[in-house]
Amino acid sequence: MRPLPLSLYRLPLFCLTALLLTATTMWAAGDKTDPPVPVRTIAPEAPNGFARGGVPGLVTVGFTVDVKGSVQDATVVKTTHEILNEPALNALKKWRFKPAQKDGQAVAMHVVMPIKFDIEE
Repeated sequence: MRPLPLSLYRLPLFCLTALLLTATTMWAAGDKTDPPVPVRTIAPEAPNGFARGGVPGLVTVGFTVDVKGSVQDATVVKTTHEILNEPALNALKKWRFKPAQKDGQAVAMHVVMPIKFDIEE
């Protein structure tokens, strides 16, 4: 079996170095952006009869926090139990945020967040 040419060993190292340099340059030159911060949250209510052996449910949602701190365009990204999707989205629509800040100005930002349903037995 022939050994691989030395140039093929260098390729992954070069790609990794280029990626790190790009990320470092973006971080150093990037603008200061602070993420949105929840200021009012509403706990979701699990539907009656939802008790999966004491196992909690989890709904991952994606949404935009607008410049006023309201939730817009909420959608389910992933779920453990589809019956929990609507209660999670309904609760999230009532949340309020301090909007994301970029260079001191409020900006809209897309967020992906899990919402956990604890099951009481």
